Amino acid sequence: MSREIVEAVREIEREKGIEQDTLVHALEDALLAAYKKTPGASRHAQVELDDAGDFRVWAVELPADTEERLIEEARERAITELEEAEAETGERSHTLILDDELDVDWSELPEDQVKRSDVTPENFGRIAAQTAKQVIQQRIREAERAMMYDEYVDRVGEVVTGIVQQAGDRNNILVDLGKVEALLPRSEQVDGERYEQGSRIKAVITEVRSGTKGPQVILSRRDSELIKTLFELEVPEIADGLVEIRGVAREPGYRSKIAVESHAQGVDPVGACVGPRGSRVRMVVSELRGEKIDIIPWNNEPARFIAKALSPARVREVLVDDESREATVLVPDDQLSLAIGKEGLNARLAARLTGWKVDIESETEYARAEADAAFGGDVEGDHGDFSGRCSAVLSNGKRCPNASLPSSPYCGIPAHRELAAREEAGETNGAGTSQEASGSPTEVDPVAAAAPVATIVDEPTDPELAVGDDAEEGEPPEAS
Repeated sequence: MSREIVEAVREIEREKGIEQDTLVHALEDALLAAYKKTPGASRHAQVELDDAGDFRVWAVELPADTEERLIEEARERAITELEEAEAETGERSHTLILDDELDVDWSELPEDQVKRSDVTPENFGRIAAQTAKQVIQQRIREAERAMMYDEYVDRVGEVVTGIVQQAGDRNNILVDLGKVEALLPRSEQVDGERYEQGSRIKAVITEVRSGTKGPQVILSRRDSELIKTLFELEVPEIADGLVEIRGVAREPGYRSKIAVESHAQGVDPVGACVGPRGSRVRMVVSELRGEKIDIIPWNNEPARFIAKALSPARVREVLVDDESREATVLVPDDQLSLAIGKEGLNARLAARLTGWKVDIESETEYARAEADAAFGGDVEGDHGDFSGRCSAVLSNGKRCPNASLPSSPYCGIPAHRELAAREEAGETNGAGTSQEASGSPTEVDPVAAAAPVATIVDEPTDPELAVGDDAEEGEPPEAS
C-alpha cells in the first residue's frame, strides 16, 4: 500500500503541480497526529517515509534539561502565535496551551543528544492508507485554491470576458470566467445596463479575495480601466505604443472623455481612435451599451487642453490661473448650455480630465460682470459693454488683451486711444479695429500684466469627437 501512496504522490505532482515534498510532509504530519491518538504513544515522536516507501514512526528521547528548554521555547512560540491571532481578529481566545500538544523542535540538536527508536504500530499500514487518502484530497484542494488565487491576484486591473450565470435587476451578478466564478456586485454595475443569463460581458478585475472555497474574484463595469483596455483592443496604434491614452474621465453609462497623444509623426491620435467612418470607436460604444465618448487631443498647454476637453462645445477664450489651477472659460451665448452639459456633466468630466477647476461663462455674462466690477454696476452711455479689457480688435482678428482705461473701452496704447477719441467724436461705432501688426500689442498696460493669462481658442469642433446615441440638445451631428 505504501508503494501505491508514493506513486499517487508522484502522479499528483505531475498533474496538479503540487511538489512531492509538500505532500510527503503533509502525510507525515497527519500520520504523526494519528499515532499520537494510539494508546501508549511516545511523548516525542516523528514519522518518516523510508527508502522502501514505508512510513516509520520513531520515538525520540531527549536529555531532561534539553527537553525542558525546548518545551519552554515551544510554549513561548505558541503564546506569541495566539496573541497575534487575537490581535488580528480582535477577539480574545480561551485556548489552553498543554505541554503534550506543543510542537517541540529538536531538529537542530546534535545526533548524539537525540535517541530514536522504531515504535511503528503493527496496523500502521492501514492507518497510513486511510490517512493518506484524506490528506492528499485536502492538499489537492488547498493547492488548487492557492494556485487559482496566485493566478488571479496578479491579474487585478485586467479586463476579462465571462458568461453571465445569474442575473437580476437588483442583485449581484455571477460571471463564469472558465476556471472561477466571479462576482459583479450591484455597486460595480452600470445603471441602465441589463445582463441576460448566458450573455458575454467584459469587466475589470478590481479585487481578489482568498476564501475557504477558493478565490473570490470581484469585477467592475464602472472602472475607467475598462474603456482604456477596450480602445487598446480596437486601436492597433495604441497597442503598438504609437498613440497613448493620457487620461480618462468617465460617468458610467452616460459619457466618457479620453485624452490621447501621438508619439509618432504623421499619426493623428484622434483619427486613429475614431477609425474609418467611426468603426473603431463605435465598437467601444457598443460594448459600453451606448455610452457616449469624446476623444480629446492631449495638449500640454492648459488653456488649449481645457478648451478641447469641453468638446463638443465651441470655446471662445480661456483665462487660466496657474497658481490656483483655476480656469475661466468664455463661450458664445448659444454654446453655454452645451459646454456645461446636462446637470453639469460635460463641465464635470472636463474638470476631471484636465485636473483644473473650470468655471464656464457666456461672453455676455462675463462682459457684464467685468463692467460691474470696473464701474460699480453703473454703466451708461455708448460704452455699455465694458468688460474690463480693451475693446480694440487687432489686425489678426483677436481682441487686445490689455485692460481698458477708467471710463474708456480702450487701453492706453496710442493707436487704441485714437480709436477712443474717434468713437467719442462719432466717427466709429462699437469696437474699433487697430492697425497694429498681427500679434500682441507693442505696449502692455501694467494692470493687464497682472491679469490671468488669456488664450483665444475659438476653433471648430470635430463632430467625430462625440460618438454615441441620444446626443444632448444643441450637440453637432454624430460622425457617420
